[in-house]
Amino acid sequence: MGGQQQHHPQQPQPPKSKIDPNQIPSPLVVHDLDQSNYEDLVYSTSSRNVPPLAATRFRAADEGNCNPRFMRFTTYQVPCTEDVLTTSMLPLGAIVQPLADLAPDEMPVPVVDFGEGGPLRCRRCRAYINPWFNFTDGGRKMICNLCGCDTEVPPEYFCNLDMAGRRMDLASRPELLYGAIEFRASKEYSIRAAKPPSYVFAIDVSWNSVQFGILRNAVQAIKGLLYEGETGGLPKGCKVGIFTFDKSVHFYNLKATLEQPHMLVVPDVNDMFVPLNEGFLVDPWESRTVIENLLNSLPSLFEGNRVSESILGAAAQAAMLALKDVGGKLFMFQTTLPTHGPGALKNREDVKLLGTDNEKKLYEPQEYFWRKMGEDYSKHGICVDLFLFPSAYIDVATVGSLSSITGGDLYVYTNFDAGRDGLRFMEDLKKIGRRNFGFEGLLRVRCSDGLGVSHHFGNFCIRSGNPTDVELAGIDSQKAIGVAFKHERKLDENGTSSFQVALLYTNFQGDRRIRVLNMALPNTGTLGNVFRYAEMDTTINYLAKASCAQAAASSLKAVREQLTDRCVKILAAYRKHSASNTSPGQLILPESFKLYPLYTLCLLKCRAFRKGMLSSDARVTAMRNFRNFGVPESVVFFYPRMFALHNLDHDFGALDHRNNIRLPPCVRISYERLDPEGIFLMENGVQMFLWVGRQCPPELINQVFGVQRVEEIDIKMRILPVLDNKLNANIRLVHSLCQLERPRFMQVQVVRQQLDPPLETEFASYLVEDQNHEEMTYVDFLCFIHRNIQMEMSN
Repeated sequence: MGGQQQHHPQQPQPPKSKIDPNQIPSPLVVHDLDQSNYEDLVYSTSSRNVPPLAATRFRAADEGNCNPRFMRFTTYQVPCTEDVLTTSMLPLGAIVQPLADLAPDEMPVPVVDFGEGGPLRCRRCRAYINPWFNFTDGGRKMICNLCGCDTEVPPEYFCNLDMAGRRMDLASRPELLYGAIEFRASKEYSIRAAKPPSYVFAIDVSWNSVQFGILRNAVQAIKGLLYEGETGGLPKGCKVGIFTFDKSVHFYNLKATLEQPHMLVVPDVNDMFVPLNEGFLVDPWESRTVIENLLNSLPSLFEGNRVSESILGAAAQAAMLALKDVGGKLFMFQTTLPTHGPGALKNREDVKLLGTDNEKKLYEPQEYFWRKMGEDYSKHGICVDLFLFPSAYIDVATVGSLSSITGGDLYVYTNFDAGRDGLRFMEDLKKIGRRNFGFEGLLRVRCSDGLGVSHHFGNFCIRSGNPTDVELAGIDSQKAIGVAFKHERKLDENGTSSFQVALLYTNFQGDRRIRVLNMALPNTGTLGNVFRYAEMDTTINYLAKASCAQAAASSLKAVREQLTDRCVKILAAYRKHSASNTSPGQLILPESFKLYPLYTLCLLKCRAFRKGMLSSDARVTAMRNFRNFGVPESVVFFYPRMFALHNLDHDFGALDHRNNIRLPPCVRISYERLDPEGIFLMENGVQMFLWVGRQCPPELINQVFGVQRVEEIDIKMRILPVLDNKLNANIRLVHSLCQLERPRFMQVQVVRQQLDPPLETEFASYLVEDQNHEEMTYVDFLCFIHRNIQMEMSN
């Protein structure tokens, strides 16, 4: 079965194995089956079934366990001993996305106000009241589902029990009915008066920023975020501030009473201060004229700027001083490695380290200043979204600490070209600014006696003196955190294990809230049940996050070997303990994990872990983004979606019974699935390609692109032309639907077969079933895994 030649293909090659690729496990078949199961079925969270796949369009009914959009587990039956878990080789963990968006037809999270006393809590473990609390002694005591301790019910909350032991007022108590609930926080949970967040834009105006059009695009993007639409993109009542920087920092007085903004310059960057008592943070609508005047004037104001230095460290200090008393969000735009001023960095990229065991040194910050700044930001509730525009090494590992420690986002536009990247940059800023956002967050995960939390994975701050509390200066609807659980003693095989996530945060409107997510899962002593109720998409997301953490301590080679070894050991454990009566020559995969070899291969081929020479900036960017991914985002990232657009069904565009437009059927991600007479759209949540076959009929080309020949298609187009025909309208609809489902803006890149070699090589790199990135085809990797399972069994 060979197939292990290791080279980067200039042109994607179809698999050469004799095994029919149509006969091996396909994600398309798995996803289509799951989708058909939930077309008319509402998923009940109390059903004790594995929830719908993350990529499935479903509707969940919260019946005591929270919606799986908020929390997913690697298995939905908890091994009652560590031995059972160790034998399975599966991880025991969860991916938590506490502010995830719900489907339009799902019930919003109820809000409950317990007044100044705050919500009821267990007197021992401090768990919040939830549907799994039991009431005894006629309703006078409540038993905690996590630690088993009883707590007196306050007189004002007392209610008699019915014959079944349930409270008589159960139907009017959302906190006893639903697995996801929000409590209004009392004053004891606030460090300062809650108010809507403040937003500050820190813009690099050095020579690079001006010359490459970054400044011009930044001001357009900010205007779009602030004022596009009737109400703009930021919450009502928020405050906005803007400052610019090169080798000095320039503040702007934006008071509504001014006709023009006033600039105040701080030239001594080693003694930073904010030279404004008022007028820096303003209401964007009251000061709209002044703000727009400033934004419109910035490109011409700095047009002749020849200053190449960009003192990002001083800018970070300035933002801290401006926001430390109010908290909020900081958008920073930076073009070069900050080699001057506070926190000055050196170019430490050494190609001799790439691909070696010492490469991991490049993944850690080189200067403590940046980590300390990130921790200070986190302490004051300031979340940083970092937009980097490097044309050379910029040390993402170090400057990116500002976003990773504060729970923010990281966007990197390498060799920024306004024509190519301008639209994506502007749309990214608008999308991130408009998400459901909370700040000054503190998250804690609790679990039943007998279990404990061993690790957290993600972008956040954990203080050494308090390892149980996860600080989130900012958290939005797309941010997810991985949690690893450990056994502390044997669990009751006939009982349940309970998990509770509590997120204290200030929401968009400035209200202090506690969002509580609950889950109760049955325990099992049977290895077969652990596999039967395992959830592969969540496991892959968990392993990606854990591998990012491992990469900081060991070589990428060791990370790759461990991913492959774990795949072999998990599947061998299933074979040995749950399918031992089958023929040794057969490859037997658990139903829940039959795609595991494919997704392991996808992990090995992704930018964070793949073989070959790749800049440390590129790898660190990929790892930091993985750490934020929720499960729906990671599924399509690892195995992209591809649609054949040239033969859309005649009824495409019709609504289903939930008022969703069904996307066309997907095509497997392999070059041999492409038709040279067709047009295919591929997307992975980050990038979107429109592949055009060399032999496309002229009439098809004309309908879609408005030209006659493949050679005439403009590969620099970023928006498909609007033409008066149904096929063009349908293709634009597919494009729009994909964009709506993704948290990031996906830029369209047209790729013409055999005409655009560099672009086709990039496109081919996403074809994960083919041989690329010095890794095998899916067919060959499956055979490789099978051989290793047999060796594992024989040993």
